[in-house]
Amino acid sequence: MSNDLKLRRQKTKTRIRGRISGTTERPRMTIFKSLKRIYVQVVDDSKGITLASASSLEKEIRGTIQNGANIEAAKVVGARIAARLIEQGIKAVVFDRNGYVYHGRVKALADSAREAGLQF
Repeated sequence: MSNDLKLRRQKTKTRIRGRISGTTERPRMTIFKSLKRIYVQVVDDSKGITLASASSLEKEIRGTIQNGANIEAAKVVGARIAARLIEQGIKAVVFDRNGYVYHGRVKALADSAREAGLQF
């Protein structure tokens, strides 16, 4: 059962990545969620570099949340990545949900990044 879920997510991820890529003007914001944490990074695919990253594992974020894998943690991480990008002068990104369903933690992270000033 879990192997089928991994395969399905991998196929969805491959299909999405075939359609979107990050540029210097609009880098790709991709997420990864585990059972204990949520991670987000912003990648410029044309240069092959990571511009910024944030996760619920960071010390500042761990001090404000109780659980690193819930919706509240995703909101904090989304606001943190948006603040870091705005400091760098990046206001627009392409959102890569990385094969996950746009619901729950993924939606909370995206909404908080939008509220903090990012456009996607």
